[in-house]
Amino acid sequence: MRAIQSMLLILVAAAVTGYLCYGFWKAYQPQPTIIQGQIEAQQYNISSKVAGRIDTVTVKKGDQVTKGQLIFSIYSPELEAKLAQAKAGQDAAEALAQEARTGARSQEISAAKDKWQQAKAASELLEKTYQRIENLYKDGVIPEQKRDEVYTELQAARYTANAAFQLYQMAEEGARKETKEAAEGKARMAAGAVAEVEAFAADTQITSWHSGEVSQVLLHDGELAPQGFPVVTLLDMKDSWAVFNIREDLLSDFSMGTKFKAVIPALNNSEFEFTVTYVSVMGDFATWRATNTSKGFDMRTFEVEARPVKPIEGLREGMSVVINLP
Repeated sequence: MRAIQSMLLILVAAAVTGYLCYGFWKAYQPQPTIIQGQIEAQQYNISSKVAGRIDTVTVKKGDQVTKGQLIFSIYSPELEAKLAQAKAGQDAAEALAQEARTGARSQEISAAKDKWQQAKAASELLEKTYQRIENLYKDGVIPEQKRDEVYTELQAARYTANAAFQLYQMAEEGARKETKEAAEGKARMAAGAVAEVEAFAADTQITSWHSGEVSQVLLHDGELAPQGFPVVTLLDMKDSWAVFNIREDLLSDFSMGTKFKAVIPALNNSEFEFTVTYVSVMGDFATWRATNTSKGFDMRTFEVEARPVKPIEGLREGMSVVINLP
């Protein structure tokens, strides 16, 4: 009986000793390194080039938006007034350009011709008068002074007839080439001003350039929207990635292109595969100071981005991603 009791005591002592040894061995085993990151996604801010009052916001948070869908509209009476002003300027410039292209009206040409004929007739009459005066002067009937006066009147009539003829030619030929080009240039400039205002007017109906989910609506109906201010924010979860802050002594496991597995607690602790797509050192403020003085230096922190190898159903921005390094 005593032998059995001694055997039991030995077995119990051996079991306790074994358990204590296993506990000490387990305690001194290196613990796995846990690295935690989070999911981020591509974000798009939808704004307008035109400042004005929000007329209608057609989406709300959580809505799925497709590319080309109307997001919001802006009411801007000032822009409508500028467009009317630009169109009026275009009409005026086009009218001037048309006038330069077609030249003077037929009535203006006829009037210029009549004035030339009138001046020409007066010049011819003075030619005859001067010949008579010249003959009388040669015969000694009239003094030289009278002949000089008639000659001066003849010269003036010639100049008047020539000037009238030049005006008549100008009326027939129309505007100069340079004048036409200047008028055409002003017409094009006015058309460009109209196109510019119309482009701004078209931007009062803002559509989405991307597909995604509405994450924020910053302004609502009736509120004033400054130029370029984001009114709606979209998230594209199809373009998502995980972000980790990695100490440089662990960075060798996360070089560009490296694949690793990580757990997402929010998705039933399921494990997914990721690929490293970006590595960059963080600022000095993110330096991790080693507690182990034997290392002898301060270790920097690097930002690592990794994208899922396959699309992950139910993935949301902000979810934690956990890596267990042995």
